[in-house]
Amino acid sequence: MRDILSVLQQIEPELSKSERILAALLRNDAEFIVNAGITDVAERAGVSPPTVTRFCRRLGCESYTAFKVQVAQVTFAGTRYLTANAASDAPRDIADSLLAQFQDAATSTRKALDMESVLAAADAISTANLLAAFGAGGTSSMISDEMQNRFFRLGLRTVSVTDHAMQLMQAATMRTGDVIIASSVSGRNLQMARALEAAKTYGAIVIALTRPGRPVADLADITIAIDLPEGDNILRPSTSRYAFLFVTDLLATLVAMRRGDEARENLRRVKYQLSNTRDPDDKEALGD
Repeated sequence: MRDILSVLQQIEPELSKSERILAALLRNDAEFIVNAGITDVAERAGVSPPTVTRFCRRLGCESYTAFKVQVAQVTFAGTRYLTANAASDAPRDIADSLLAQFQDAATSTRKALDMESVLAAADAISTANLLAAFGAGGTSSMISDEMQNRFFRLGLRTVSVTDHAMQLMQAATMRTGDVIIASSVSGRNLQMARALEAAKTYGAIVIALTRPGRPVADLADITIAIDLPEGDNILRPSTSRYAFLFVTDLLATLVAMRRGDEARENLRRVKYQLSNTRDPDDKEALGD
């Protein structure tokens, strides 16, 4: 898909004074352009309609109508990406805001959790022959890797798969008794959904951490709903990542309790090896 704002950045040094006014209007009020006629835009910018037409053509659009279509695609991605956020940029304020964001995300997630689904997921994971953690980009890939980190040490054969083609191939090797735990912030990852559908035909249990009512959730045997609004400040971490980490910690703790002595023995072995190479005592974290 053609990105009209990237085109604008490339040609901006070559624009006339009037065209730069139109460029500023595009950045600051794209929604106005989508809903306005060429005369309205010209009047708002203080230029003539022919100037607007020339501006459109400079951006590679044959007409003002074609230009509006391109601008509409920009607004679909979200106008919060076009302007600076008004929040304070003082370091202490940022630190306090991030802490509040983390606390709010964890609290909201805990209140909304369906514990029956969480317990069912913990039961399935704790007895899995193979656990495959699926993620694909951003938060979900991080969570997939974290699940591998958390569950292998409890004695579970665990793999993290964050490539779509590999997910489909992994799904084709799944059997009854195997479990996939799929993380998707949007729930609309159709390539992941295809892999989940394939895995189910071979008898695997599918657990989804995602928004309810989306394609990934619809294919799950067990859905743990994570549905938090994202903030307007795009320069800060996604709120959802805190919620996913909270649920991952909860599942890992519940599974560890279910696996009991086997989990403790695996943790002891890991700590024993680390104590001989890195840790002088048992007060250090089990990892690095």
